Amino acid sequence: MLNHHSVEALCRLHLSGMADALRQQLVAPESLGRSFEERLAQLIDAEQLSRDERKQLGLFKRAKLKYPQACLEDVDYQPGRRLDRSYIASLATSEWLQHNQFIVLTGPTGVGKTWLACALASQAIRHGHPTLYKRFSLLLEELDVARRDGSLPKLRAQLAKVKLLVMDDWAMTPLSVAGRHELLELMEERSGRSSVLMTSQLPLDKWHDYIGEPTIADAILDRIVHRSHRIELGGGSMRRRQSLLAGGA
Repeated sequence: MLNHHSVEALCRLHLSGMADALRQQLVAPESLGRSFEERLAQLIDAEQLSRDERKQLGLFKRAKLKYPQACLEDVDYQPGRRLDRSYIASLATSEWLQHNQFIVLTGPTGVGKTWLACALASQAIRHGHPTLYKRFSLLLEELDVARRDGSLPKLRAQLAKVKLLVMDDWAMTPLSVAGRHELLELMEERSGRSSVLMTSQLPLDKWHDYIGEPTIADAILDRIVHRSHRIELGGGSMRRRQSLLAGGA
């Protein structure tokens, strides 16, 4: 009876990890032979693990990754893709996030830029970094709507809270005058404070022309280029390859 009340009390205190571990101890004969200190340490470890798992699940849910199951362990290193295994391994430590650096992923359509971006973002979440995935065109729309309805400060504050912002399909939609200024503000806010992961079909040397206004383009690229890891993906379409494999070809 006392043990039952203890489990209930742990649940009321929102210590579900400890409660589950105590239940396991009560039905495991080998646990009864351990010292009080050993059993207590096991309960504490179980609670910590439970909280870490819940936090990670919450981070994944809020990140809204396009490919939430993507992971660096499944990266395809076939030679044509131009991916260096040791370089990707260095990025897997997420040290680049600790130094508030950026990653720029470029390459033609279908080569797996978005998937790799989601795999890198998933790794960031595993290391406890709040992350948010946005298609660049939709982000521009959200910023424009927020500017018009007066909620821009709120949206900027929400974006500032995430350690890693993924901007997928950069330069796939024209930039308006307001869009250029919002993009500059966004990069200024994140420069030296947090990180951005960008994917684009447009080669980096074409970004200045895409932004359009030379002074703003210089300012935006200055905040991106000098703090970015650059990965240029090659090879054929991964979508076509996966379709052929699925069809047994």
